[in-house]
Amino acid sequence: MRLIKKILFFAAALVILGIVFVGGFYVGLQMPGETKILRVFQKEPFVPLREDVDFAPFWDAWSMVETRYVDSDKVSRQDMVYGAISGLVKSIGDPYTVFFPPKENEYFQSEIKGSFEGVGMEIGLRKGTITVIAPLKETPAERAGVLAGDKIIRIDDTSTIDFTIEEAVQMIRGERGSKVKLTILRNGEDEPRIIEIVRDTINIPVISTDSPTVVGKDGPQPIAIPDDIFIIQLYNFSENSPLVFRDALRTMAQSGKRKLILDLRNNPGGFLEAAVHISSWFLPEGEIVVSEDHGREEKINHRSYGFDIFRNLPMVVLVNQGSASASEIVAGTLQDHGIAKLVGEKTFGKGSVQELLPLTENTSIKITVAKWLTPKGRDISAGGLTPDYEVKPTAKDIESARDPVLEKAIELLKNANGRL
Repeated sequence: MRLIKKILFFAAALVILGIVFVGGFYVGLQMPGETKILRVFQKEPFVPLREDVDFAPFWDAWSMVETRYVDSDKVSRQDMVYGAISGLVKSIGDPYTVFFPPKENEYFQSEIKGSFEGVGMEIGLRKGTITVIAPLKETPAERAGVLAGDKIIRIDDTSTIDFTIEEAVQMIRGERGSKVKLTILRNGEDEPRIIEIVRDTINIPVISTDSPTVVGKDGPQPIAIPDDIFIIQLYNFSENSPLVFRDALRTMAQSGKRKLILDLRNNPGGFLEAAVHISSWFLPEGEIVVSEDHGREEKINHRSYGFDIFRNLPMVVLVNQGSASASEIVAGTLQDHGIAKLVGEKTFGKGSVQELLPLTENTSIKITVAKWLTPKGRDISAGGLTPDYEVKPTAKDIESARDPVLEKAIELLKNANGRL
C-alpha cells in the first residue's frame, strides 16, 4: 500500500507540474513585447528604456502577416525582421542613420575601403529628395554635366521616391563601362533633363594650385589670377589632405604671394581630423575648430594644433551647395574666428557624426551619434553656412565661361593689406 501511495503521489505531482508548465506557456503567448521577443528570437528579452513602449501592435501585425497574407509562405521571416529594423531606423527621420542588411552591408564595407567603381558624385537627402551634394573633380559625373543641387528623381526607369541614400548609391554604382541614366530636376528649370553617364574607376585628385578653369560653350577657359594671390582648390578631406595641403602652403610661401583663396566648392568633405589639421594652419593653439554635440552628453571640443604661421593673412574661402561636412567645418571655423570671408552660395548642411555599429555577424547600423557645431555654436546641419558675400552663378555665366564667385573673391583681395 505504501508503494502504491508513493506512486500515486509522484504521478499527481507530475500532473500538477504539467498543468503549471502548460498554463505558464499559454500565458506567455498572450503577453506582449518582451515575452514574445524571447519566444521568437530565443534570446534574453530587451527591456525598453521607456515604460510607455507597447510592443503589442507590432506582434499583432506580425501575426496578421503570418496568418492572413496570401503569399506568407513565400516571405522569409528573416527578411521580415530586417524590414522591421529598417522601418525602426527610418522612423527617426535622420537620412544618415541607416540599417544595412547583409548585401548592403557588404557593399558599404567595400565602399569605405575605396574598392568601387561608379560615376563619381556625392549624394544626400534634402527634404526627402535624393540630391547631388557635389560631382567629384575629373569624374564621369562632372564630365557629363551633373551640378551640385541637382535633384535625382529617377535612376534608369526607377523612381527615387522614398529612396534612402544607400538605395540610390547602390543603383547608381556599377561596373566600369556600364551606363546609368539619371533624370534630374535642376534649380531654375521647369522641365527635367536626362543625363546618361558611363561608369568608370574613380580616381579623385586631392588638391590643385594651378590657375582654375571654367567650362563654357567653347570648352575649358583659364581664369587669370593676380600675381599676389595664391589659390588652393581642395577637392576632398582624405587621409592625405593634411600633407598635400601643407605642401601647397609651402609652395605659396616660396612664391612670395601673401593673399589666399581657398576653394572648397563641390568638396563633399571627408575625415574630421583632416579638417582640424588644415584649420590649424590659421588658428592659434587651443582655439576651438569644431564641437561635437552628443545631446545628453557633454560636448567634445576639437581644438587647433596651433601651426598658425600666417598672421594677418588676407583670405577668402569659396563655398557652394556642394560644400559639405568637413568643408563646412573649415569654412565655419575660419568665418567664426574672423580669419576669412566666405564667398559663394549657402553650403549643403551636412554637419553630423556617424558611427558604424555591427548588429549581427553580417549586418550593421550606421547611426548619427552627434552634431557638429561651429566655434560660435552654429549647428551646421540646420541649413548649412551662409556666406558673407552671396554670389550665385547664372546659366549665362556658365555658358560664357565666367566664374562670378572667384571674381568677387579677387575683387575683395585686390586692395586688402590684412584680414578682411
